[in-house]
Amino acid sequence: MCLISPGWKTDLDILEMSGSLIEDFGDHLIVKTPHNPNYHWGNCILVTNPGSASDAQKWIQRNSEVFPDQAWLAIGLPQMPSDADEWIRSGVELEQLDVLSTNSLPKQQPLPAGYTARLFQEHDWETLTAKELAEALSEGGYEPAAIESFVLETNTARKQLAASGSAAWFGAFFEGELVANLGVVMCGDTGRYQSVETTSDHRRKGLASHLLGLAASWSQDKGCRNRVIVTQETNDAGRVYRRAGFTPDVSVVNAYRK
Repeated sequence: MCLISPGWKTDLDILEMSGSLIEDFGDHLIVKTPHNPNYHWGNCILVTNPGSASDAQKWIQRNSEVFPDQAWLAIGLPQMPSDADEWIRSGVELEQLDVLSTNSLPKQQPLPAGYTARLFQEHDWETLTAKELAEALSEGGYEPAAIESFVLETNTARKQLAASGSAAWFGAFFEGELVANLGVVMCGDTGRYQSVETTSDHRRKGLASHLLGLAASWSQDKGCRNRVIVTQETNDAGRVYRRAGFTPDVSVVNAYRK
């Protein structure tokens, strides 16, 4: 298997810890998550040979062989294809993801007045699940039953990782309401940040930066030497992470069709 991005490496570590099955076929990996069949990036192909990133038909056919009953297509590529025409003609969207990492503790913004922040408690998981479910249903695009199954299974896996001591989730609160949250999962001596979210009315207040610092301190106590975070190339959040001390690492590309 070729050397892969720390974004993928930590994704795979977390998937394995959560019960996913991963098979190595030399130039690609097959990922299956039987307990969460609606998790698109938990039931996917990761291409590890950069030279075949442009071979859309090969990988689309392989996806059909491995996931014959799957309505979507999710294939990770190690780089942007030099020729994307085949992918585009097949109705596949290509999106580059920025992988950022740091060996230092991220710079932490102070918590704004009126806010509190802490480690998740039991009832916070129910709150998070309800918020994510409501948001996903409002966006639409998928069957409601599939959305509900995905959100419930995903947060069950997160909660189990936290209960095992392999992960921690942190929330920021305003007048008792959860308005920002993120997680960090220990993958060996690397801490991988997960699902950084801030409610629209509470953005640009430094909440994400503050939670990054809380999670960093927690992971430091667990022996963390490196931290990794992944974001969309066009996402404004990337600037927040760079200001906190993260720098570009090996990026990856998602080839995706709903």
